[in-house]
Amino acid sequence: MIALTCALVLAGCAGTPPSPEDVSKTFKGKSYVLLGEVHDNAEGQQQRLDALTRAVQAGWRPAIAMEQFDRERQGDLDRARRERPDDPDYVIAQAAGSGNAWQWPLYRPVVALALQYDLPLLAANLSRADASRIVRGGLGSVFNVGQQKALGLDKPMPADLVSAQSTELDAGHCGLFPRQMLPGMLNAQAARDAMMAATMQPYAERGAVLIAGNGHVRRDLGVPRWIAGNKATVLSIGYLEESNTVASGYDAVIRVPVIARKDPCEDAVVRK
Repeated sequence: MIALTCALVLAGCAGTPPSPEDVSKTFKGKSYVLLGEVHDNAEGQQQRLDALTRAVQAGWRPAIAMEQFDRERQGDLDRARRERPDDPDYVIAQAAGSGNAWQWPLYRPVVALALQYDLPLLAANLSRADASRIVRGGLGSVFNVGQQKALGLDKPMPADLVSAQSTELDAGHCGLFPRQMLPGMLNAQAARDAMMAATMQPYAERGAVLIAGNGHVRRDLGVPRWIAGNKATVLSIGYLEESNTVASGYDAVIRVPVIARKDPCEDAVVRK
């Protein structure tokens, strides 16, 4: 874990959680600030927004890259901003794409912040369609040789990354992940993270923020693995629910209350 403020690393050093102000102060001097989330946890997303807003209000002007927008929607994002630069709902409607299942009311404030301060807003994710092509047909079904090299996808994945991602995929599928799909899924996950890293890199000098799931911001297996250069310029913060006992891979962790939801593995076990 890199050196951060006492309040952030040790939850206030007196048993109290770090304030958004404490968190925001750790962004200074970082080229990449990766802020995680549990996708449906509104409290965690509000805490993250508060920290980011304070940093921007203090004068920071980063680009904001979002997992929630697929990379091919960048043109729609830019066009919508030109047409209605003060209307986050219009921007989302134009750039989200049909069938997009994100809970957009949770992300609207981030879009609004980017519009208010005229910050670059980046569509960072690989689409589900492209990910499916990679699972079925390999990286070459989406990226040519030159693109694979530029993304860092032209070499075999390191063994430790394969092992860690395999464990995560199995856990995410309730221990029922089909082994025959593993190579394709590993390639697709690597492509997602590499694409997010590549999207941010042109903005490293001014600073870039990534809004993405906690798994994507982990240093040991997520986007930081694909960021070229000095890893000390990367700050990774996980916003983890209090029930999550795994907190490795982050520079700092913010604990947020657990929300009630159905166990996704119940139906899977029944089907098995």
